[in-house]
Amino acid sequence: MTTRLTDRAVESARAADKRREIPDGLLAGLYLIVQPSGAKSWAVRYRNGSRTRKATLGRYPAIRLADARRLARETLISVAEGRDPGAEKIAKRDDTFEWQHVAERFLATYCAQKVRQSTATEYARAFKLHVTPRWRGRDVRRITRRDVVALVDGLAEGGMGAGANRVLAAVRKLFSWAVERSIVDASPAAGIGAPVKELSRDRVLNDAELAAVWAAMLRLPSPNREFAQILVLTGQRRDEVAGMRWEELVGSEWRLPAGRTKNGRAHVVPLAPVAGTTIAGLPTHGDFVFTTTGRTPISGHSKIKARLDAAVGMVAPDMPPWRLHDLRRTFATKCAELGIALHVVERCLNHVSGSFGGVVGVYQRHEFADEKRAAFEAWAAHLEGLGS
Repeated sequence: MTTRLTDRAVESARAADKRREIPDGLLAGLYLIVQPSGAKSWAVRYRNGSRTRKATLGRYPAIRLADARRLARETLISVAEGRDPGAEKIAKRDDTFEWQHVAERFLATYCAQKVRQSTATEYARAFKLHVTPRWRGRDVRRITRRDVVALVDGLAEGGMGAGANRVLAAVRKLFSWAVERSIVDASPAAGIGAPVKELSRDRVLNDAELAAVWAAMLRLPSPNREFAQILVLTGQRRDEVAGMRWEELVGSEWRLPAGRTKNGRAHVVPLAPVAGTTIAGLPTHGDFVFTTTGRTPISGHSKIKARLDAAVGMVAPDMPPWRLHDLRRTFATKCAELGIALHVVERCLNHVSGSFGGVVGVYQRHEFADEKRAAFEAWAAHLEGLGS
């Protein structure tokens, strides 16, 4: 037999590792909910046809035991009358534009169906800890760009670091969804840059991010577009790609002289067909492949990256920050995932450490030309497959 709850029992109920539901022995269907955080609330469970439903009554201690029993009785009476109080509560929330209710709908509908659980959890945590306490009761239609900037800049200035970027990503995604659902006419978070610069040294883009970056590159003007594409397709260093000369292109190979490489070692990059086609589409004026003046190589990499970030934001608005050098690290990681041997990957990247360090580097002069070509072609095929 279930023991009836008392005020003392409710007050002394302790949190556990998992969410607890403590039934009231006096009123069937009434439960005290105790979260792992220690927060307590009331809920009533009932049946609607063949389904078990739940209606949340409110938080303790704002709602005491006697009030919870009264609200639960009212809820159960409405059920007996043929109504569904849980569904009515959701419908009522659908008619409100208060921030916390819109956020709940976003998490319960879009996030529950469209994003990974880890991402949904991250969004929910960002709202609970950093956004809702500030915007509770605000009409989302009246939240402005200045409000969003003040929120994320305040978090950054408060020492939250890269976490401020995560909060911005969550807010931006919610407002993008709200625009789609005609809750707001325009997103106040659109076009706001990350408040904190992240200098990741181990960032590897996943396939979804790679697909977003590749699609975004197509939005860039020439020759920025082709420069960015060759960065991805070859995995070579930014300045080496930017300084590519027509004379370095021989057949389907890109031959970098020793004076142009970081380690002072000449390097041959076999070009996959898509890379060769990309380069062949550029006009030939001057010595450099990627140039706007005909006299000097392409420069202003930070501006190119900013344009690319803006384009990525249109394709994947919640993508975490990344750097151009991450493309090189991603190439190495993904090639390994494709089954390409480590020593071949290192040759593709012109590494002199790792498998070719020390004495091995002195005596091992084989360039693995065929293996390198197969690796670059496999990588290109993988990239092209991401968009299919």
